[in-house]
Amino acid sequence: MSFEDAAARLRGAYVNGPVPPLRDVLEPADPAAYEIQAINTKFWQAQGRRIVGRKIGLTSKAVQTQLGVDQPDYGVLFDDMAVASGGYLEPGTLLQPKAEAEIALVLERDLNKVDATPEDVAAAVAYAVVAIEIVDSRIADWKITFADTVADNGSSAFFVLGSDKKKLAGLDLYTCGMALEVNGALVSLGAGAACLGHPLIAAAWLARTFAGLGEGLKAGEIVLTGALGPMVSVRPGDFVEAKVGGLGTVSFTYRKNKA
Repeated sequence: MSFEDAAARLRGAYVNGPVPPLRDVLEPADPAAYEIQAINTKFWQAQGRRIVGRKIGLTSKAVQTQLGVDQPDYGVLFDDMAVASGGYLEPGTLLQPKAEAEIALVLERDLNKVDATPEDVAAAVAYAVVAIEIVDSRIADWKITFADTVADNGSSAFFVLGSDKKKLAGLDLYTCGMALEVNGALVSLGAGAACLGHPLIAAAWLARTFAGLGEGLKAGEIVLTGALGPMVSVRPGDFVEAKVGGLGTVSFTYRKNKA
């Protein structure tokens, strides 16, 4: 099977259901999976979807060890993946969703340095907001390897950004606590340090990676820096809310808007 065929198989998952892991195409830790991701990125752009940012995944050392890799991964954020804070997400748009709380950074200037540091990132950031990423997998039963999730656009689906935009000055993104609740029950706890040691460290890795690809990060782009705690499954009807110290709250309801 070719990479083009594998890309088409992933795109067809929402019509035909989740697909088996891509073992017939990729070795578990094969970075060539980004080629499949790129095929689908170009396909969706041709369909009119617009790139608004990037997501960083595998920022937990425990998850990296589980998948046999020593670095994060990335995926593309499209404009139609954004859900309004306090808004609704229709269950029919997802297969096997999970939610995780993150810190999102929005850039006010381009960043294209192959040796980018966390300080370089901070200087390029307009503001930070609390975020929820709704991840999903086109791979059956979430039986993913590094290659599976990379090919599948970082297992991305939707994201929700909080409305309280905070300048980085005075923020503590290292020790800030995170609480994720579903229907009022606490389901996940974490802190900024859980994201590769610091959200700015994760973002600097992304900046270096894209500079190395000759692209860089662009002003106005959103960067989802990675989970601050364990992700949790989401079921129809759930109300999901994330709270991060210093950044406020963000929420969505996993049902059709009846209004």
